[in-house]
Amino acid sequence: MTQTSATAAPLICPSILASDFSKLGEEIRALETAGADWIHVDVMDGHFVPNLTIGPDVVKALRPHTSLPFDVHLMVAPVDNWLEAFRAAGADVMSVHPESGPHVHRTLGQIRQLGAKAGLVFNPATPLSVLEEAVELVDLVLIMSVNPGFGGQKFIETSLRKIERARAILDRAGSKAHLQVDGGVVAANAGACVAAGADALVAGSFVFKGGPDAYAANIQALKAAAA
Repeated sequence: MTQTSATAAPLICPSILASDFSKLGEEIRALETAGADWIHVDVMDGHFVPNLTIGPDVVKALRPHTSLPFDVHLMVAPVDNWLEAFRAAGADVMSVHPESGPHVHRTLGQIRQLGAKAGLVFNPATPLSVLEEAVELVDLVLIMSVNPGFGGQKFIETSLRKIERARAILDRAGSKAHLQVDGGVVAANAGACVAAGADALVAGSFVFKGGPDAYAANIQALKAAAA
């Protein structure tokens, strides 16, 4: 999987939640051509968050359309029951919320045992204390800069301080985990996210605006703003 350094451009991870669901295969191929680094897949169960989206069968159907890593954000509870299915479907990264299961260490360990990268997700009001206890088990930390459930929300500015705190925890632990931000990410705040310590940006509405012909320019705008 792609790695970044402190001076590299951030990974751009378009969220297909904002794509045309009637053309998901075409959308993913267009994103790869446009220069996306990962494909971010938002999985919602209608209980943990107030929306219902993609299951493992859809991920499996999309897997042949790209060689890019599938970055699967699991907003389901209980989450452990779904890990094997999403890994078998083609998930390369699986990120979970501390609230989605009683034993975070066990969940993160299971993800790694399945051969995927393990991510830990923090909602805007979720404290980072769990990260300090589980930092050795994470390959990615995802800071939500909106309350999850729906695309198109406005970036919560106080998330920048949380990104800084998460970066400090990772650095103190000597962790090489990616620090990702998701929610309302646009060119206007991409630079601030990276300056705070992020090295991966999830963007939905911003990337998909203007249709496939605009994807490359939109992705480049994010990278340029974060440089």
